[in-house]
Amino acid sequence: MTDAPVSSAPSNAPSPKPTPHVKDNAIIRFEGITKRFGKMVAVDNVTLDIREGEFFALLGPSGCGKTTLLRMLAGFESPTEGRILIDGKDVASLPPNKRPVNMVFQSYAVFPHMKVSDNVAYGLKMDGVDGGEIKRRVDEALELVKLGGLGVRMPDQLSGGQRQRVALARALVKRPRVLLLDEPLSALDAKLRDQMRSELTSLQEKVGITFIMVTHDQDEALAIATRCAVMNRGVLTQVASPGDLYEFPNSRFVADFVGSVNMFEGVLEKDEPNEAQVRCPELGAPVYLDHGVTGARGSTVWVALRPEKIEMHKRAEGSTAMKMEDAPAGTNVVPGVIRDIVYLGSETNYEIELEGGRRVKTFRSNLTRYDQEDFTWDEPVWLAWHACSPAVLLS
Repeated sequence: MTDAPVSSAPSNAPSPKPTPHVKDNAIIRFEGITKRFGKMVAVDNVTLDIREGEFFALLGPSGCGKTTLLRMLAGFESPTEGRILIDGKDVASLPPNKRPVNMVFQSYAVFPHMKVSDNVAYGLKMDGVDGGEIKRRVDEALELVKLGGLGVRMPDQLSGGQRQRVALARALVKRPRVLLLDEPLSALDAKLRDQMRSELTSLQEKVGITFIMVTHDQDEALAIATRCAVMNRGVLTQVASPGDLYEFPNSRFVADFVGSVNMFEGVLEKDEPNEAQVRCPELGAPVYLDHGVTGARGSTVWVALRPEKIEMHKRAEGSTAMKMEDAPAGTNVVPGVIRDIVYLGSETNYEIELEGGRRVKTFRSNLTRYDQEDFTWDEPVWLAWHACSPAVLLS
């Protein structure tokens, strides 16, 4: 596992989200954690620190081990090997109710026969907290999640988003050191998910405690988290801020999993401190970069190009050349023909067939109401990209 991208980052690398409440100390530490179910290895030798006050996302496809890692932290599973420390203390011997964490499940697990206020108060009652203190903390928690005045309602009188807030309030009312979220927004419709993303971020900033979220939704992780860990087949592949994860992936798996990407195999022809060049036969033109990369000259590499970083220009009949201002002639520009158009409102997605038959995706924002009419099927175009746009990967 490495936090650094393979390509050296240019000077205009994205800044991480401001996180004034995040502290330098690690509140959670996984040390060489392995979990086996029979012969199957669900989590494979994971070592990871999560800082106090972070909104941390465990991201990956189904079966990658992210939920198992979260359940081990919660105490619902025990590691086969390794240690889990919270505030420097090994919690392996502690049952779930004795750990300073609380969990919000994917299904919310709201008790249908209890009023909202009783749902939120349940954990406090089990802990023997005084009745007056329970009422004060329940009212405070409901206000925090914007459910003030709804404590007398039953769960079936609430929307999906409101039930999710009840589950959040029930977890927060116990004032845990760490809040665990297992696919917290997956049961909501698209618009409500967008709204709840913003509310979760705001809530975490208000309470200032560490949130750890499991999700397979890349957009969700990028929008909410201060840092993300991408897992694949039980292995931690990259830990980085959302911006670095998207712009500077350290492998083909991360580049392909996080967002949409065009990937081309090539040979590293030049690698200097301030420039590099990759020959990509399938692309039809060399790829020029305005920074060096880490790799031996002549080695096989992969060029990752995000669709939104590829410009599309009209190509006049008989036109033979186009040049990008920040790249040598003959690089970073290829001819193609539009073969598919998908209009999505805010943007239009195009699929371009290159001369060798390879198809490339590019996205174009619809800046006016007539942008979608600018290009049409079977139209010849130029595809071009800036020297800072591609990522070059070794594996």
